[in-house]
Amino acid sequence: MTTDATTVPRFGLPLAPPSLRILSEWRSTYDHEGWPTPPDGDGRPVMLIPGFLAGDTSLTRMALWLRTGGYTLARSGITWNTACMETTVKEMERRLDGAVQRAGQPALLIGQSRGGSIGRALAVLRPDLVDTLVTLGSPLLDQLAVRAQVWPWILTVATLGTIGVPGMFGLSCLRGDCCARTREALSGPFPEAVRFISVYSRSDEVVRWEACLDPAASQLEVDASHIGMGMSRDVWTALAAEIGHADGDCAPLAADVA
Repeated sequence: MTTDATTVPRFGLPLAPPSLRILSEWRSTYDHEGWPTPPDGDGRPVMLIPGFLAGDTSLTRMALWLRTGGYTLARSGITWNTACMETTVKEMERRLDGAVQRAGQPALLIGQSRGGSIGRALAVLRPDLVDTLVTLGSPLLDQLAVRAQVWPWILTVATLGTIGVPGMFGLSCLRGDCCARTREALSGPFPEAVRFISVYSRSDEVVRWEACLDPAASQLEVDASHIGMGMSRDVWTALAAEIGHADGDCAPLAADVA
């Protein structure tokens, strides 16, 4: 018998079509009364950096979940995440520095896909600002380790950036001087004082999962789609347990989330 489903190598489970899978993940945290207990923030700042072609709104639900655990949200201010990486890292550093100064303690930094690579560079350059870095499906070992369907989008943005369209990275970002500092930080030694968790899925439909296995990180394997990692209840539960403060029960909700 033939089937359109694929199989997850690690878990051995049949997969629903991508659109249905993402819908299921979206629904898994739609009702905030069923949210798992978040990690204990105790007033620490948290910044969530979205992925390529995504903005802060893509991680709003996860941000609200973490806020119920006592984290103070520091927004990245990203709308599309298509800018030169050096420019983006500098802006994230400025915003995170302000948040850390206000809170008096280093931050939890979470980045999805390209956002996680930006987070790694930031943690290497400014380890004083980061307590824990979590990357969600980020191609840490090779920024171009993506599936074929992503390449037209990358080439379109790179072409627009090369001809001078504002807010778009260009081809020079791959080899030019503009991003030399950030490129070095992406592959440079990771600070021992910063905790580093790389979340990956073997069934990732966008990033090749092997590129997520940064040897400096603790590897956390999940069964999730690339796009759905930020809103999957299973991912939230696994992440909370890995950070070490959750027991899996439902948390009291902040009044402004209801």
